[in-house]
Amino acid sequence: MKRFFPWLSAIAGLLIIAVIIRHFRDGSAANYQTAEITRGGITQAVTATGTLNPVVTVQVGSQVSGNIAKLFADYNSQVKAGQVVAQIDPAIFQATVTQAEGDLASAKAALELAKVTATRTQELFARKTSSQADVDQAIATLHQAEANVTIKQGALDKAKADLDHCTITSPIDGVVISRSVDVGQTVAASLQAPVIFAIANDLTKMQIDANVAEADVGVVTIDQKVDFTVDAFPMQTFHGKVVQVRNAPITVQNVVTYDTVIGVSNLDLKLKPGMTANVSIVVAHRDDVLLIKNAALRYRPPDATPVETKQSMPGRGARPGGAGDPGAHERRAERTVYVLPNGASRLRPVQIKTGISDGVMTEVVDGLKEGDRVVTAELTSTTTASSPPANPFGGGARRF
Repeated sequence: MKRFFPWLSAIAGLLIIAVIIRHFRDGSAANYQTAEITRGGITQAVTATGTLNPVVTVQVGSQVSGNIAKLFADYNSQVKAGQVVAQIDPAIFQATVTQAEGDLASAKAALELAKVTATRTQELFARKTSSQADVDQAIATLHQAEANVTIKQGALDKAKADLDHCTITSPIDGVVISRSVDVGQTVAASLQAPVIFAIANDLTKMQIDANVAEADVGVVTIDQKVDFTVDAFPMQTFHGKVVQVRNAPITVQNVVTYDTVIGVSNLDLKLKPGMTANVSIVVAHRDDVLLIKNAALRYRPPDATPVETKQSMPGRGARPGGAGDPGAHERRAERTVYVLPNGASRLRPVQIKTGISDGVMTEVVDGLKEGDRVVTAELTSTTTASSPPANPFGGGARRF
């Protein structure tokens, strides 16, 4: 036994050293949460909210005041251009026309008398039985009668126009989306024309007025594809495209947005005016590229050197949702990530170049290959992890 004792001690020491090395190796590997570099497609998009509206909406009002006598259209009524949709009580306007016709007839009679008087006065002046002053007076009276006829004719035309405006017609083909009055209600057109109907020209073609933030409007261009959803059909994705980016800023509580008009086809008439649309404007798309989780881009070990920590900031286009100047989503940004090789106990910093991002994953342009594992978080030690969690409502030991 004395002869084998040194060998047993050596073997036991080697086993202890092996166990310690394996413990530290497994412990270091187990203290990191990693993610694998995968390959797939990625889409960068600008998100916004907007309201669905018909492309052409006409508000039909009344140019005259009066009581609504009849309504010939209601909500969702299909109307044609020139079709009568409402009738205002014409009694007062018909009486005004009759009075104007009588005034015009009286003015014409006065004109005929003035013509006869002027002719007789000129004949008397030619016979030297009338003065020049009488001739001038007769001609002036004739001109006044002619002017009075013109005035009365204009009053009659206005009265007839007001009478015609009692019959309200649709200016376009379309569908009634709102009705603002009822039969018997009085409309007053003193300051502005009261709205009776709102008629949409074609509900199969609609548009979304989306409010895009100023930080994102730089990458939004015409003809970009748009995906959007509405609360009425949460499981269905609709499609459209950007048709206009308006330059007029909209400022609400110091937040500047720009109205982005998105054209939408609505052949099945599922979409209705006023619906809220959750818009996703596709800025860039890549197929079959290397992808890394954004958590790996944010991770930094506590013992990282200043050289490893320093990195070039990503372009604005790499921010979720996209932003910045046109073409910013094409900009490449250099980032530092930490790779944990198989069987290694230390992290290895790697400089990579990133492309577009969708907020969860980011395109890897250079620096990594498929299957590499990058660190996304550092886990607590086994002792800490095995200890019971602290009571969040506990306030420590009480003293009495």
